Amino acid sequence: MEKKIVLITGTNSGFGWLMAHSVAALGHHVYAAMRDTKGKNADKAAALSAVENVTVLDVSITDEQSVKEAVSTILSTAGHIDILVNNAGTAVHGVTESFTSEDLQAMFDVNFFAPWRFIKQVLPAMRNQSEGLIINISSGFGRISFPFTSMYSASKFALEGMSEGLHYELRPLGIDVAMIEPGAFPTEMQQKDNVASDTAVYAGYGAIEAIPSKMNAAIGSLMEKHQPNPQAVADAVVHLIGLQSGTRPLRTVVDPITGKFIEAANQATAEEFKKGMTLFGLGELLY
Repeated sequence: MEKKIVLITGTNSGFGWLMAHSVAALGHHVYAAMRDTKGKNADKAAALSAVENVTVLDVSITDEQSVKEAVSTILSTAGHIDILVNNAGTAVHGVTESFTSEDLQAMFDVNFFAPWRFIKQVLPAMRNQSEGLIINISSGFGRISFPFTSMYSASKFALEGMSEGLHYELRPLGIDVAMIEPGAFPTEMQQKDNVASDTAVYAGYGAIEAIPSKMNAAIGSLMEKHQPNPQAVADAVVHLIGLQSGTRPLRTVVDPITGKFIEAANQATAEEFKKGMTLFGLGELLY
């Protein structure tokens, strides 16, 4: 298998940490992006730097100049970038009314604008080499929106919308765009209790205020029962990398708990989407 240059974001923990190890183990060279490598994440950066085929980069994904410098460093060192995995993400939950504009701006900056910053920077090089793979880590909540996750879903809906259009725009140029839609997994992000800021609004919601905690408890019980392994998401990335260019699916669901529900929605939508593409004169981009 040809060895690739792979850029992965959010590698200090969770899916990204596992992805970096799994992809590097195949002999690909991984540029592992994380923030604060000399402070909060110093130990993680040192540990990952010690892994064969891994180079750690200190990158602030919400800073456009930092992203530009990271991509420029890779291109000047390796000469090309074959694969981008936009893994870094954040989740905030709560009654929809409790979100402030600042809450939303911060979450969209990480979940939507950051992936776009990286995509914008790597695309010229990928177009020049007529080859590339972009994998965006979405969510099952990027396909459906449950109560109290509406704004997180909105940020992932945005990522899905961008990715779906790009999938068809870039495929004729030899560049694949794919999404992975994980369900609930016991990662650091899942365990963080990030709630929207305007908690004063809960006073007007009565008994509804108690429902989000019930939802969290139910998800916790399901994870305890099914024991979902985060390595499955890293394995899905490895699988996509191994597929032939032009054959990679747009969406890959990785969810042992509610995955069948999301897969059913994907399949039903795909058939109607193809009809719409044809009606709008875009049928040639389907193949």
